[in-house]
Amino acid sequence: MAVRGKVEVEVDLKSSADRFYSFFRNTPHHLPDACSDVHAGEIHEGDWVSSGSIRNWTYSVGRKETFKEKREFDDENKTVTHIGIEGEVFNYYKSWKGSWQAVHRDGGPAVAKIIIVYEKLNESMPHPVNYLDLMANMTKDIDAHLVKA
Repeated sequence: MAVRGKVEVEVDLKSSADRFYSFFRNTPHHLPDACSDVHAGEIHEGDWVSSGSIRNWTYSVGRKETFKEKREFDDENKTVTHIGIEGEVFNYYKSWKGSWQAVHRDGGPAVAKIIIVYEKLNESMPHPVNYLDLMANMTKDIDAHLVKA
């Protein structure tokens, strides 16, 4: 029996929603400089700024892992989506898709909505809370990097 799920969290931003989204849209190659848990990134196919490009990342989530992704952008909704292709994440999940959406809020801070949609390999596999925590920590690191810049 397939076990599908979705986990999500919101992180308040000190930077603007536009600036946060622009980081992913225009300078994703700076992730290793901005995020302590991201060690390296490289282009597998395409380039850094085009939807559909395929990239390989090395990061830490309690242990060092790799992740090959296809990245999609939705400029209107300021959303970047990472569609998993290969990596250790597939030791636990049949499918994995993570996204960040930068949202401007009138009268309050901008927020980054982080969502992971997944299908477990089987019922005994964990929910991807560790990957959600990784994405939340990356959000905080990127935001601090943007505020400092």
